[in-house]
Amino acid sequence: MATTIHKPVMHTSAGKAEHKTPVDYVWAVARISIGWIFLWAFLDKTFGFGFATPAAKAWINGGSPTTGFLKGTGEHALGGFFTGLAGQAWVDWLFMAGLAGVGLALVLGIGTRIAAGAGTAMLLLMWAAELPLTTNPFMDDHLIYAIVLIGLALAGAGRTLGLGNLPIVRRTPWLQ
Repeated sequence: MATTIHKPVMHTSAGKAEHKTPVDYVWAVARISIGWIFLWAFLDKTFGFGFATPAAKAWINGGSPTTGFLKGTGEHALGGFFTGLAGQAWVDWLFMAGLAGVGLALVLGIGTRIAAGAGTAMLLLMWAAELPLTTNPFMDDHLIYAIVLIGLALAGAGRTLGLGNLPIVRRTPWLQ
């Protein structure tokens, strides 16, 4: 005699609200917060609001957003490589596009997978530029942020407090 096993079935529909748990909101707040860190870095470096970048060194005033950090890596293990990149226009544009793109995607909750990958790559490069670290053998905030970015992508954090629930985003994997 055959035995029938009844398994609960979860039905989801674009028209019905998904049940959110407290951890969904924690991931959403983390997503928005890290997104703001990237977006703010872009805005401050572009306009020189005086927090990390004085107005005279703003990108719109002819300053280079990569020179300060990369020129300071000269004594580090990979300093010769990173110092050589400092101030090059293509590096400045790529860096600024990365900051703006990752920041906007995370704040809005769309393209979080791509933003997590791009943001992780940027953070790993910044981490590598500072090797060897002075306060820890290998761990610093760049790696922690990269781990959180990967967690955001895996958790689908754009669907809570973001535009990740839009039908076009749900249907298009690269927008998730």
